[in-house]
Amino acid sequence: MRAEVVVKFGDGQEVRVPLEGGAPMGHEEARQWLDAEFVAHECEPLRASGKVLIVDKLLSIAQAVGPAQFRQADWAQAYARAALGATGRPHLRVDVAALQVS
Repeated sequence: MRAEVVVKFGDGQEVRVPLEGGAPMGHEEARQWLDAEFVAHECEPLRASGKVLIVDKLLSIAQAVGPAQFRQADWAQAYARAALGATGRPHLRVDVAALQVS
């Protein structure tokens, strides 16, 4: 099965990012990359408790950057490598509108 991240936005746009020419990041590297992007894009915690889960970071970052950022191939590949590495899954669907990661 081909490793891939699919990001769905509320306006019906869907971005597919197949992992090309590389493996997912290691778990710790992926967490660090997601942390840095979360801060860089001034994302806010989704939960009232303030706790930020990996899935929350994936959703918040995708929402903050929008579909346009995913057209930047290098950035999209880094997001996919981090998403797959942080979750340990070969295929991931990030539904920004529904606030779900599956």
